[in-house]
Amino acid sequence: MKLIRFASLVVIVVGLCATSGTVFAGSFDRSVRTAENFEPTIPHPDQDQEVARKLANLAKKMGKKPNIVWLVVDDMGYGDVGRYGGGIGVGAATPSMDRLADEGLRLTSCYAQQTCTPTRSAILTGRLPVRTGLTRPILAGDKITENPWADEVSLPTILADAGYTSLLVGKWHIGEAEGMRPHDVGFDEYYGFYAAQKEISQRVDKRRYPDLVIDQEKFAAFEELGIGHSLVHGFKNGKTKNVSSIESTEDMGRADKVLADFTLDKIKKLAKDGKPFFLEHCFMKVHADNFANPDFEGLSASKYPYKDAVAEVDMHIGNIVKALEDNGLLENTFVFITSDNGPQMDAWPDGGYTPFRGAKGTTFEGGVRIPGIAYWPGVIAPGRESDDVFDLMDLFGTALNLAGVSRETLPDDRYYDFVDQTSFLLLDKGRSNREAVYFWWGSEFMACRMREYKSHVKVILPQAPHMYIDLALIQDVGLAPWLFNLYIDPKEEMTVGHRRNAWLATLGAKMKAHGATFKKYPPKDIGLGM
Repeated sequence: MKLIRFASLVVIVVGLCATSGTVFAGSFDRSVRTAENFEPTIPHPDQDQEVARKLANLAKKMGKKPNIVWLVVDDMGYGDVGRYGGGIGVGAATPSMDRLADEGLRLTSCYAQQTCTPTRSAILTGRLPVRTGLTRPILAGDKITENPWADEVSLPTILADAGYTSLLVGKWHIGEAEGMRPHDVGFDEYYGFYAAQKEISQRVDKRRYPDLVIDQEKFAAFEELGIGHSLVHGFKNGKTKNVSSIESTEDMGRADKVLADFTLDKIKKLAKDGKPFFLEHCFMKVHADNFANPDFEGLSASKYPYKDAVAEVDMHIGNIVKALEDNGLLENTFVFITSDNGPQMDAWPDGGYTPFRGAKGTTFEGGVRIPGIAYWPGVIAPGRESDDVFDLMDLFGTALNLAGVSRETLPDDRYYDFVDQTSFLLLDKGRSNREAVYFWWGSEFMACRMREYKSHVKVILPQAPHMYIDLALIQDVGLAPWLFNLYIDPKEEMTVGHRRNAWLATLGAKMKAHGATFKKYPPKDIGLGM
């Protein structure tokens, strides 16, 4: 069993008894546990009934279940998008995402995991990465001890039983060995790259990596590691072939256009097919190393490769949504646009912008708080904005609801961390059904957000500017948790704990209850470690 470090919580739970299902005095914790192996939720029975009626009426009108489209950008910061404080003001206009935010729901407290593989696995399993073992990216030279997908039930597998066609286009990064590929774990079709941009392009970029590319002995050794650099096309229970390979930085720069063109063509075919579909389009950009598409070089006002990447991704998002509209699908399609984590500042200036403390690799807001835009014309009212908390794992539960799948059909031998947020997202005055978001780094429990309060029991502190991964330390917080009120201190600079806050013990009890779920439902260890 993997070691789960919760010892640092003891200091703040003395004298408190936090059992599952507890509603605290004064109902500060509004959530209720309705099943032992599911995350407690805030009950909104009237809201849930209203959205059920709304979806039933839509089903009668459309004659089929709604389509589900996720557009996931890699490493895009909270402040990169115009409607989140970026855009023109930081050198890369984002008119497509701005329009979709204006015409849909803009979430301002939307959370991912702190790196890509954990987020990408969590949204497809509805479970925290510490439970599945997918706690960090699988990198060159890693030897995992077991296939984490072997006993996981993925979202595309569930949706297939509900009559959906499922397709993943773009970056995967949750395992490229046979049995771990997208089309091995439930997707009907996959078209994309297994690894991140940097892992692919470094083998051809002698300016940035001369000791790898120019040194023949080292290059040969690197190639022996078997890192995939090919564009892969695979089918469930069918063939897998390499379509092409990345042999230059220009190839890498053009990759997202190639992927977007495939998705645009596929949308036309899906429209003719008539079945409901689940499409997850995962951009390669804006993960370092970014190279401008030679056909769109200088697309942004900044002209820097990262900013050109943001502008290009925004362009592709606009084209994908337009294709849904042009093919008569948009009226019956739930679209969600987001990022898999905060900006990778270690690659600066090839990295994004966040107004918050921290970056990718940390559980401060800068690492985990990301844009979240829900868009569905005629269903989601335009101009909505909410600061209620939303975890990207909640996309799993929302997809189940949209597909008409009861959570009771899921295996009962494991714990699920998702919350069904359908009523929150789709109703004009919907409120979040989630009370708390929990933050982990590998097997280390780090923090919890509850309402506008966030309590850290461990923190990641950089030892040099921007070095949140390569030169950072995980540290215990000391005598008391670092408690921040994010409404008065969104940059998490001054703790309020004992001095100016009454909720320290309440958040401690919430975290203790979370830790207790690991006793009956222990996490998997697949050999990734920290």
